[in-house]
Amino acid sequence: MSNKERAIQLIEQIPESKLIFVVDMLESLKAYAGEAIQPDDWDLQMITEAKQENDGQTVSIEALASDFGIDL
Repeated sequence: MSNKERAIQLIEQIPESKLIFVVDMLESLKAYAGEAIQPDDWDLQMITEAKQENDGQTVSIEALASDFGIDL
């Protein structure tokens, strides 16, 4: 099932009285369809910091939970 088909399926389950919220959201998203938004200074700073902090290694969810004292 495509994303469009899934979206239509979900929309069909929403009561008519609540569809105004979906329509408003879709109208606001339509303005950005296909538009490439250039990163601003804050975005570029976050990208640079992420590249510096990311060493390419992965961590299992169990190890991450353990680091935060969470028992899974």
